[in-house]
Amino acid sequence: MSFVNFLAGTTCFFLLLISLHLFFAKNGNRQQNILLSILLFSRFGQVLNSLFITNGKTELLSISYQFFTPLYFAAPACFYLYITGFVLEKKRLEKKDFLHFIPSAFAIIHIFPWPGSASLDWNLIITQLQADGYHSLMAKSGLFPPAFHFLLRPVLMMIYLSQTWLSVIKSHILTTQTIDRATRGWAIFLLKIATFFQILGLLPRILRSLSVPMDSSIFVVINCLCILLIILYALHKPSMFYGFLLVAIDWNKDDWKEKIISDEMTVPKDFVVTDIIKMPKVLANPAKKFNLSEEEILLYVDLIRKEMEDHCLYLDRELQIIDLATRVNIPLHQCSFMINKHIGKNFRDWINSYRIAHFLTQYPVLSDKITIEAIAHESGFKNQATFYNAFKKEKGIMPTAYFAKGWTA
Repeated sequence: MSFVNFLAGTTCFFLLLISLHLFFAKNGNRQQNILLSILLFSRFGQVLNSLFITNGKTELLSISYQFFTPLYFAAPACFYLYITGFVLEKKRLEKKDFLHFIPSAFAIIHIFPWPGSASLDWNLIITQLQADGYHSLMAKSGLFPPAFHFLLRPVLMMIYLSQTWLSVIKSHILTTQTIDRATRGWAIFLLKIATFFQILGLLPRILRSLSVPMDSSIFVVINCLCILLIILYALHKPSMFYGFLLVAIDWNKDDWKEKIISDEMTVPKDFVVTDIIKMPKVLANPAKKFNLSEEEILLYVDLIRKEMEDHCLYLDRELQIIDLATRVNIPLHQCSFMINKHIGKNFRDWINSYRIAHFLTQYPVLSDKITIEAIAHESGFKNQATFYNAFKKEKGIMPTAYFAKGWTA
C-alpha cells in the first residue's frame, strides 16, 4: 500500500505542478493554456480521489469528490475545445462555446448542500467506487439521481471524444499543412492519450464482467504509471513538453532558436564518415558527442540544404528550426550552429531568402491574377510586414521599386 500511495502522490504532484504552471503561464495561447490546465487538474482530482478511496479516507473523499465533480463534467468540453482550437486555429472562445459548460453548471447545483437535503452515505459511496469507479456508483451523491453521475459522465466523455475525432478527421490536418508539424503532432498525441484513458476507465468493469478479479489499488497503479510514462515521453519531446505542457518558451517567436550554441562535440577515434545519409543516424545517439572536422560539417550543411530544397520546406509558413533539425535527425544547437557559421545567415533570414527566390519565380506568372501579398503568402510568408522586411533585407529595395527597374529573379 505504501508503494501505491507513493506512486499516486508522485503523479498528483506532477499533474498539479503542470496544471498550475499552465494556468498562470504568460507565454503561448492563454485560452489553450487554461483549457489544458483544467483537463490536467481534473485528472489530478481523479488520482487524488482514487488515493482516498483506496485508503478508505471517508472525510477527505467527501470534500475532494464534491469539489472536483464540476471539473469532471467540464473536462470533456475543455478537451474538445482544446483540440478544435488547434484544428480551427481559434484564438479565443466564442459565446456559443460556453454552452458546452452547461453540464458543469448542473454539477455545481448537484453538489451544493441545499437546506433540507438528505445527508450522503459516504461509506456506501466509497464501497461502490471501489468496485468499478464511477460506473458502479448507484448511491446518491447529491441533489440529482445517481444516474446523473454514473451515466451522464461517461456519456459526455464518449460524445465529446467522438466529436473531437470527427473534427480532426474532417479538418484533414493529418495530410495538409494547415498547422505546423509540432502543433499537429501534439494535438494528435493528446487525442490518442484521451482515447486510451477512456478505454482504461472501462477496464475494471470489463474485467469484472468476465469474472476476472481486480483490486482497485492495481487499477490506481496502472493509471498512475501510464500518466507518468506519458509525462516522461513528453519530457523527451521539447516541442511537446516545453511548447505545450510547461509553455516555458513562446513557440511563436523564433529569436531563441536563432542563437548560436557552440557546444563542443567529441568524436570516437574510430569514427569514419562513409555516407552522408548514415551520419545523422550516428549523431542521433544522445549518449555520444562528436568533434567533427570541417569537411564532415560541410557534409551536414549540404544535407540540411538538400532537405530544405528537395522538399520545399520554406513554403511551410509555420516552419521552425526544430522542425528542420528533426527532419535531418541532428540536435537543434548543431543545426543552428551550422546554419549560422557555414551558411552565413540566421535561420529566419536563410529560409526567407528561399521564399524571396520562390516569390520572384512566381510573380511573373501570377501577378496578373493575384496581389503581391497573396503571392508572398503562397511563398511561405505569414504576413505582409514580414515579407516586405525580408524582401528589402535580401534585395536592398522594396518589391515595387525592384520590378520598376525591370529586374527579375
